Parts: sequence; C-alpha cells; structure tokens
Amino acid sequence: MKVEIWSDVMCPFCYIGKRRFEKALAAFLHSGDIEVIWKSFQLNPGMKTEPGKSINQYLAEVKGWSLEQAKQANDYVTNMASEVGLQYDFDKAVVANSFDAHRVVQLAKTHGKGDAMEEQLFKAYFTEGKNIADHPTLIALATGIGLDRDAVKHTLESDQYADAVEQDIYESHQIGVKGVPFFVFNDRYAISGAQATETFAGALEQAWGEWSKQKPVLKDISSKDASSICTTDGECK
Repeated sequence: MKVEIWSDVMCPFCYIGKRRFEKALAAFLHSGDIEVIWKSFQLNPGMKTEPGKSINQYLAEVKGWSLEQAKQANDYVTNMASEVGLQYDFDKAVVANSFDAHRVVQLAKTHGKGDAMEEQLFKAYFTEGKNIADHPTLIALATGIGLDRDAVKHTLESDQYADAVEQDIYESHQIGVKGVPFFVFNDRYAISGAQATETFAGALEQAWGEWSKQKPVLKDISSKDASSICTTDGECK
C-alpha cells in the first residue's frame, strides 16, 4: 500500500511530521508492505537564495512581522521539533530556493533513496545550516547516501527532473493541497499537517483495512497433475 507525502525541504513542520509518521509506521504491523513516496512541493517558488539574510529577517519581510515575532515563531517550532528528537538551529539556516533540492530528491527516488535524500536535506537545512540551493552542497549530500556523483552533477547542470517536480506540484493542486506536509493514504485518506502519531497510526490502520480487502489474491486453479512447467530448481516436466 502506498503513502504519498507532499513536502518542502524548508518546511519545519514537514520534518516534524516525518518523525511522527515514522513512529506510527514503525509500530504498524504491516510496515514492510507500505511504500512511502515523497512528492515535491514549494511553499515559495519565487524565493531568492540569499545566504546573507537570516530566516528571521526573511519571515519578517514576507509575513509583515517584527523580528521579535519572527524569532518567537521559530522558537515555537524549535521546541516542537525537540519533542520528536530533532534539533533546529534557525540562527544558522540559509534562505534558499528549494527547486534544485527537489530535483535531486526526484533523482534519488529513481534509485529507491527518496526517503534518505529527504532526511539529508531536512537535516542540512534545519540543523547544519547548509545552503540547499548550492550545487556542491547538494552533490555532497546526495553522494553521502550513495548516489553517483556524476549523475547528480549532470542533473543539476541540466533541467533533468524539473518536469517531475512540476508534475508533483500540479498533482497537489489537483487534489487541493493548500499546505504541507500533506499525507495521502492509498489514494483514499488525507492528513494535513504534522499531526499526532496516533492520527497517523489510525490512518494506516483504516487505509490498510480497505486496501488488504481489495488486493487481488492469486488462486492456483491448475489441475493436480499439471505438467509442462519449469521450476526454479532447474527441473522441467
């Protein structure tokens, strides 16, 4: 059964939501049968990368807040993150456009490493103060999870996977996503926001209950004396 997660790597609630969902998934009896698919979303597609500007300055400008209000907002999510074992450091966070980071996630997904790439980017942005729009930084993060350096470099130097990012964003608009994180379970149930672990656990149980009933079960109706078959042990009869 699939669970799709629309997320932006510079969204503080997305990292928190990831941890809460992971806790629910770890306790889920059928966790090995769950396919988690990360989907691209940009909270501010027009954001300019400005390494010299603090996140508090950026928030104050965008929201029309004072610097103190921006700091209070970031302190609030920092405390929330600490409750799930995450360490946020907004004093080091770099204002950066996330589009290229999403393209690297799309590349990672083709190698079954989408979740690992998301984790690397979240940590880089919220904890380590790295510029997630900087190509050498993205290459280092991607190779750190085992992606080929030349493949990552080629992706960043071209427009590769840009269409995949745009497609995810288009799909989010089609299903009415207004903010992230946004979780969709088996194309049937949606959860918006970094909800409690119990909420994710309930969604997994409910979606699984329906999916497992609908999943086709192969029934062998061959006659008992069936022949003309080759088996994996090399025998043909």
